[in-house]
Amino acid sequence: MGESFLAVQDFYAEEFAWCYGCGRLNGPGHHFRTRWDGERTLTVFEPSPEHTAIPGFVYGGLLAALMDCHSTGSGALALHRQDGHELGDGAVAPRCVTGSLKVDYLKPTPLGVPLMVHGTIAEVGARKVRVVSELSAEGIVTVRGDVVAVRVPENFGRSN
Repeated sequence: MGESFLAVQDFYAEEFAWCYGCGRLNGPGHHFRTRWDGERTLTVFEPSPEHTAIPGFVYGGLLAALMDCHSTGSGALALHRQDGHELGDGAVAPRCVTGSLKVDYLKPTPLGVPLMVHGTIAEVGARKVRVVSELSAEGIVTVRGDVVAVRVPENFGRSN
């Protein structure tokens, strides 16, 4: 688990913990970790030199993946809380997938510094959560995202 805080990805069922972006069981993946930060959500990630677009700057695909996984994690946090649970209370967290992903690149995002994504839960339904997020580097917002995260059913990916 690495850091000393509880992240929603630590509480996904094993069959849903393989995402290249946020799956704890995907060894070479990014291992994005999302948690509550007050009433907002937070994911912090420091890109490596292989995430270069132009020397000194992060490529947009990584930024989209970060916004995507942060938002599905944020959706899972919101649904988990709506279901009457908090991380660490013994319940498995729900897993969300992306229903829609809108990313606006506002400025080039520098390499070599931690990227902070703060999310606001804009809407919560029974199965869908809308998350609005901002990614900042050194206090400057470089990316905005608007995502609809959808709760997956327990039998997701299994043939009946």
